Amino acid sequence: MPSPFVKIQDQDNQSQDLIIVPPSSGIALTGTIAIPGDKSISHRALMLGAIAEGTTIIQGLLLGEDPLSTARCFRAMGAKISQLNTEKVVVKGVGLGNLKEPSYVLNAGNSGTTMRLMLGLLASHPGKFFAVTGDKSLRSRPMSRVVEPLTQMGATIWGRENNSLAPLAVRGQKLKAIHYLSPVASAQVKSCVLLAGLMTEGKTTVTEPALSRDHSERMLQAFGAELEINPKTNSVTITGQPTLKGQTVIVPGDISSAAFWLVAAAIVPGSELLITNVGINPTRTGVLEALAMMEADIVQENERVVAGEPVADLRVKHSQLKACTIGGEIIPRLIDEVPILAVAAAFAEGTTVIKDAQELRVKESDRLAVMATELGKMGAQITELPDGLEITGGATLTGADLDSFTDHRIAMSLAIAALNAQGSTTIHRAEAASISYPNFVDTLKAAISE
Repeated sequence: MPSPFVKIQDQDNQSQDLIIVPPSSGIALTGTIAIPGDKSISHRALMLGAIAEGTTIIQGLLLGEDPLSTARCFRAMGAKISQLNTEKVVVKGVGLGNLKEPSYVLNAGNSGTTMRLMLGLLASHPGKFFAVTGDKSLRSRPMSRVVEPLTQMGATIWGRENNSLAPLAVRGQKLKAIHYLSPVASAQVKSCVLLAGLMTEGKTTVTEPALSRDHSERMLQAFGAELEINPKTNSVTITGQPTLKGQTVIVPGDISSAAFWLVAAAIVPGSELLITNVGINPTRTGVLEALAMMEADIVQENERVVAGEPVADLRVKHSQLKACTIGGEIIPRLIDEVPILAVAAAFAEGTTVIKDAQELRVKESDRLAVMATELGKMGAQITELPDGLEITGGATLTGADLDSFTDHRIAMSLAIAALNAQGSTTIHRAEAASISYPNFVDTLKAAISE
């Protein structure tokens, strides 16, 4: 039976409250959960399918708002993309270098991945003009991190605040190959430069201070690009002007979505969940390593490789978590999971320190500030640091009136915290969860048992 303890309350046509009222006798989460397709891979499959020759078939695509934004932008530039669904999406590409000049401003919605990766392609289409914008949140997020390397390659890009904020205007140019030393480990920066390098004569290289997720490299190679990868120096080199051919892409489940259920089952007594078909790409499994340091009871089952990506089923049971320190080179591999790890830390024995995560201040919200404020409202002992959080676990959380700040990962993290709190919790603007997990609330209801 669906849980009566979780409900959505419409505030207006655009805003919803998520209300969670755990019963005094406690709840447990049980059963099997199939999570949505990986958001990062979904974006890249749509983009590379759009610029490849021939037809690309995508199975398991995430149906969140962000991939919809990517599809909308590339349709406007000539790619034929069928209606998005999880079963089968057909993309008929235009071929490398053949994106057409759109007749209107491209809108990336809330998706930083869409805007940042797409800029690499737009900047390298000589003689064509493109304008790109996004919603209020995206227009406040820094684009200079990709504008700078593209400018080094010879790109012409205009925007607000010294070309650092959208809306952005791009005049495509014949770019030159460079070796870019990225100051941050960012898959979006790396991918943007590699995509620009697709259209550029010679070899374009990106070197990072630490390893970031490698979905772009894997997929570029699958579509026919020539890459040289040096894990010792965290460098990737792409040879320009390949022929990309359409492929069949099977999208695994998103480990960032699985993370909410991993923490939920770990902190709620009596819980046991099996999360199926989870992508366990080693550049994304920092959350599993962090939870292992916290002594979470998680077992990988049925490990396999699907379309070049490692996949497993994850079984998680309730356990008493222990505090740990999370920082350094692991951070780029769990950057999206820091909010839910903060929730785990609130229920762990001891004091957990999350550091080197200043990147979270320029996401959909300032995730460090928001998690410190909102978990603090529930009674968590949490201190905001310049580059992270310090959380002393063991305090009893109580229900509170909370705000997602229209950030999908904040909304879902607070919902998981509310499961183990005393009394009613209301999360305002909870519709943000649909950005990456459209059926999150339904899945939560189905997993709860009295």
